[in-house]
Amino acid sequence: MSMKNYLLEATKDFKIKLTDTQIKQFEIYFNLLVEWNEKINLTAITDEQGVAVKHFADSLSLFNYIDVPMGASVIDVGTGAGFPGLVLKIARPDIKLTLLDSLNKRLVFLQTVLNETGLEANLVHSRAEDGAKKVEYREQYDFAVSRAVAQLNVLSEYCLAYVKKDGKFVALKGPNADEEISNAEKALKLLGGKLINKYNFDLPQDGGNRNILEIIKVNTTSAKYPRNSGKIKASPL
Repeated sequence: MSMKNYLLEATKDFKIKLTDTQIKQFEIYFNLLVEWNEKINLTAITDEQGVAVKHFADSLSLFNYIDVPMGASVIDVGTGAGFPGLVLKIARPDIKLTLLDSLNKRLVFLQTVLNETGLEANLVHSRAEDGAKKVEYREQYDFAVSRAVAQLNVLSEYCLAYVKKDGKFVALKGPNADEEISNAEKALKLLGGKLINKYNFDLPQDGGNRNILEIIKVNTTSAKYPRNSGKIKASPL
């Protein structure tokens, strides 16, 4: 099957319905991902079905559970190859997207995808803990999203400072979220966050089990967070 068919099949029961234009944008994204992956390390998954299901559909699954209002501001912290942020933007071009990453080469790749798909986003070259200290980004977003592999207590310290009070941090996680949630209770409280929902589901086409964690920002984040990267790693909240 083609990328188009894999993606349409994977998202047939999703709330979001992709147009022909959006499918074409995902095909452009896939082709650039494979091409650039030979120069810089973007993903270990490069086959059409794998990318369609484990990157694109996985990212799009957020819309099955999270209500993102029209024109919402969204920051993808540690976006990497653009998952989930750029995928969300293709499906919902109305969102105001910021893609933050510490590696400039990845941002050059993402700008290429944006140029080729005719979309716009704000690209920020910064470490997550540094960007969150800057007034133009701190507590400025309706949503922070991340599909990073860091444990939730660590990821929350990197992400929650970007979220406005009453905004949300949405973490896309693998199958073993319960232990992470338990270990993150203290961190969430310190950072002003509160877990309100955990959505567990299986990706189509045997793509694996996933969890989406919905965390609301109930209080502003203390100015002492996030700490520097060394402290976060050495002594997680």
